[in-house]
Amino acid sequence: MASFKPTKIQVYPKLGEKVTQDTLYWKNYKAPVQIKEFGAITSIDFSPVAPHNFAVTAFTRIHIYGPFSQEPVKTLTRFKDTAYCGRFRSDGQLLVAGCEDSVVRLFDVSGKAALRMFRGHTKAVHVTDFTSDRYQILTGSDDYTCRLWDIPNATELNSYREHTDYVRCGVTSKLNRDLFITGSYDHTLKLFDARADKSVMTMDHGQPVESLLLYPSEGLLVSAGGRHVKVWDLLKGGQPLVSMKNHHKTVTCLCLSSNGQRLLSASLDRHVKVYNTTNYKVVHNFDYAASILSLALAPNDESIVAGMTNSILSIKHRKSPEESAEVSGQQRRTPSYRVFVKGKNYAPKQDDYLVSKPVKQHLAKYDKQLRTFNVSNSLDTALATWTRLRKPEITVAVIKELDRRGTLKNALAGRDEQWLARLLNFLIGNLVDPRFAAVLAPAAEMILDVYRRVVGQSPLVDRQLLRLQELLEREIDYQQDLLEVLGMLDTLFASSLPRLEVDLS
Repeated sequence: MASFKPTKIQVYPKLGEKVTQDTLYWKNYKAPVQIKEFGAITSIDFSPVAPHNFAVTAFTRIHIYGPFSQEPVKTLTRFKDTAYCGRFRSDGQLLVAGCEDSVVRLFDVSGKAALRMFRGHTKAVHVTDFTSDRYQILTGSDDYTCRLWDIPNATELNSYREHTDYVRCGVTSKLNRDLFITGSYDHTLKLFDARADKSVMTMDHGQPVESLLLYPSEGLLVSAGGRHVKVWDLLKGGQPLVSMKNHHKTVTCLCLSSNGQRLLSASLDRHVKVYNTTNYKVVHNFDYAASILSLALAPNDESIVAGMTNSILSIKHRKSPEESAEVSGQQRRTPSYRVFVKGKNYAPKQDDYLVSKPVKQHLAKYDKQLRTFNVSNSLDTALATWTRLRKPEITVAVIKELDRRGTLKNALAGRDEQWLARLLNFLIGNLVDPRFAAVLAPAAEMILDVYRRVVGQSPLVDRQLLRLQELLEREIDYQQDLLEVLGMLDTLFASSLPRLEVDLS
């Protein structure tokens, strides 16, 4: 008697993600190091000078971490309430931060006490930054004002009250000490010149503005607010260039890669999107465990640091070339493995007598039922919830095998209402799939042939049959439209070919 042949499951190609240079570059990071902070992390800023420490603003303190340290190398705690927006000066020696108590504090990174305290705002200060000449500070507050302060004299230079809602983001020009831009919850961006008494340019973002970013050339400005990220051309009077809507929730922060060719946006939807700054298409995506409030990239993209609402600081370090090569070329070679494959590739000689060991055949449950000609149960097994939802090719293979044996009609007959509804639901989900249509179309025809006498007796089955009819009608319309398009393309291709003269003589 011939041995039983298991049902052949057709293997279909999987559509994997396209591996690009961006994918390889942004996936080349180690597993994240996670540090628990004292509250939601609202700001992260890297020092511009080596060793590129970074300041993390969370709750009533600012922690300064080394590039590879898991413990803060410095802690600034001279805040009476929640601190905001810790920013380094371009020489890395001073740090400024706002606070919920409306006081702006200036710190020496090597000390602990505040060098200067700037008082004048009446509500929480969420925006702080240094101007390019290092001697002035920009601040923005919930009192709708933005102000310039002189560091040596600790005095206020200018105050602007043009926004009609909270000022929650701002950026200073690195090329001109007098220029700075603010963003507000009144949906506007305003460009200010310290030599003028009012703003010189206004742009409408359309949503409360959460973050601003200037390109290194300072000709382009990026704003984030709501679900939108927008790019503005400042050299053309604030003309909008691009509007992107790739996040599902509010975008909270922006940053730029070290070469300026990739833009990163983080959101409350737990995703970080990486955009190509040439065409502004998403080239990569990072997932995090919680909503992201702050994001920063180290110089040369050596680290990605993200702060989340659950007080977790996530730090990803770039792999060294040796680690990358080790992972790519890593092979599993252990002594136990060598023992198991010992003699596997031995070639027998001419006079050797080969003793073959019978190989035990392991059959799937539906194959065991087919082997005993229990066709109804084998179809039940193939239609189990996990199999039909996750591995529909197994269900289709069993139906095909039953049809080949000529027992599919027997397996389908004598079923109850619930089982028939489950089978029809499977057909509705997979009938128009080009991989399964050749097998499921005859099966559907056979079901209608077997159960045509009971149509109209079960509302559940009738509803499924109507859905199946609508699906088929829609698919036929699609196929007809595609045939028309194919005919048009054939005509275009034929007309584009050079005409050949035929000698009729």
